[in-house]
Amino acid sequence: MRRVLVRALAKSVGNDLQVEANVVLKHPETMEFGDSVFLGAQCMIQGRFDGSCKIGNHVWIGPQAYFDARCLVLEDYVGWGPGGKVLGSAHTGEPVEDPIIATPLVIKPVVIGFGADIGTNAVILPGVRVGANAIIGAGAVVNHDVPDYAIAAGVPARVMRDRRDK
Repeated sequence: MRRVLVRALAKSVGNDLQVEANVVLKHPETMEFGDSVFLGAQCMIQGRFDGSCKIGNHVWIGPQAYFDARCLVLEDYVGWGPGGKVLGSAHTGEPVEDPIIATPLVIKPVVIGFGADIGTNAVILPGVRVGANAIIGAGAVVNHDVPDYAIAAGVPARVMRDRRDK
């Protein structure tokens, strides 16, 4: 039944979508799901009425993941660890006299490249591109782009090495 509802509400849905219990989709009309997508229990994808969210083929999203999906692309074969998060927007904080939440919101695209793997409880910040086949370590906070095949970990995340190096 969950799959039927997502198919009815989303912009597009490929074959073999699996939707676990208590998944929350806000603004599903802006979301595109490829073939063989798995949405883990209690994950939340928060779109925006004028946004776009594209999730490619063979993407696995773990339980309790959160996506600020106002301008988000997960390319094919992405693995997303439980509790991982994407923040695609931030308040400017200006003017400084105003409460931060009352200041303008800036939306920056987030792109996760083909075959990338995002570790449990990792956080991807606005405007970041994680390259193809990259690995982001558990609990990392990624505040800048990560190259293809890189392994990045830490707070803030730093590239540790290239996966192609022996």
